[in-house]
Amino acid sequence: MPALDGLRILDLTQYEAGTSCTQALAWLGADVIKVERPGTGDPGRGLGSLRDPGNTKDSEYFINWNSNKRSVTINLASEEGRELLLRMAPRFDILIENFGPGVVEKLRLDYESVREVHPEVIYGRIKGFGNSGPYSGFKCFDPVAQAAGGAMSITGETDGPPLRPGTTIGDCGTGVLMALALSAAYASKLTTGKGQLVELSMQEGVTWFMRTAIGTGSNFGQKAAPRSGSGRGAMMNLYPCKPHGPNDYVYLLVVTDRMWRALCGAIDRKDLIDDPRYSTGKQRFENRDDLFEAIACWTRGRTKHEAMAILGEAGVPASAVLDTADLFADPHLAERGFVRTVEHETRGPVRVLGSPMNLSESEVEIEAAPLLGRHTDSVLADELNLSQPEIDRLRADGVLGAVPAPGADGQETATR
Repeated sequence: MPALDGLRILDLTQYEAGTSCTQALAWLGADVIKVERPGTGDPGRGLGSLRDPGNTKDSEYFINWNSNKRSVTINLASEEGRELLLRMAPRFDILIENFGPGVVEKLRLDYESVREVHPEVIYGRIKGFGNSGPYSGFKCFDPVAQAAGGAMSITGETDGPPLRPGTTIGDCGTGVLMALALSAAYASKLTTGKGQLVELSMQEGVTWFMRTAIGTGSNFGQKAAPRSGSGRGAMMNLYPCKPHGPNDYVYLLVVTDRMWRALCGAIDRKDLIDDPRYSTGKQRFENRDDLFEAIACWTRGRTKHEAMAILGEAGVPASAVLDTADLFADPHLAERGFVRTVEHETRGPVRVLGSPMNLSESEVEIEAAPLLGRHTDSVLADELNLSQPEIDRLRADGVLGAVPAPGADGQETATR
């Protein structure tokens, strides 16, 4: 049985910080109903149009963050739409949103409003800077959160400017923390019967991933931790490999004398073990330039995959720098079943990366993200016992979105 079987979530999230949370919970078995705006839905559905203006299908970005959900389209700005959501709320354990500051208050769907109809609700809120403090009214996206949380300050070359990290820890990192917090609130509710407000700030979420940098270079906040590029010395660095393309590198990290000896053996340079310039970690750091070149001379003659295999088998922590294409072709991930093919309603078979959460007694098959409004009628009939004529009337009045029909655009292409 799925670990979170029975947990029900009303998902008012968009883009990534909230959707990553609800997808993680769905992958653990929660029933997630995604509530979207009629016509356009989650703005993430169209994010790919910036790079591909002619493509109106749901973006790969959206598909990557919205598996295993059902989509309903309700105009929450309308009085009837708001009432529909409030009627649905008591049938769910969790309501979560990550709108901009003040949006749910304007819609009168804030925590206190929902509690009036569902006192035991667990209400999740993700905001860039939280719901209190001098920045609480500021809008935020992932790079803004990474700047505010310190991540940019430690990313980049020592003598260069701060850089934006490539991963979206401001969004999905906060989302995973919210999933953890909501799971804890749900466990508490099962014991106490009480719901609660669960609030996360993206700025504070980023600092969760900053603690090592703070703990190794900040002196308890007395100074700024430095940037160090890709490594620190020859024992923690990126090494070039053939055929010398943009991602043809292997990364290695040697922290013990045993690993140092294993490295020397792996690259056929056992003579380095007794070289007085490299006899201690301190000396290896002081003579890092010459040592780097000795190691790079070996890596340049091998592909990144060859270097990784040799070093890994020798007991040296090392990995090829896998790019996004490499991930889908990686034999290790394929053997573990991490690369999945799902059948999308308009795109057909698409490959996605699976869930990194593996529970021996809980397995959930990954399903493709839904088309906009695909489940509106069935959800309203099941949850509120609405008849088809009632649903049709609400749709005609603009309270509900159109019924999607698979077509070239993958969006709402037909109505009843």
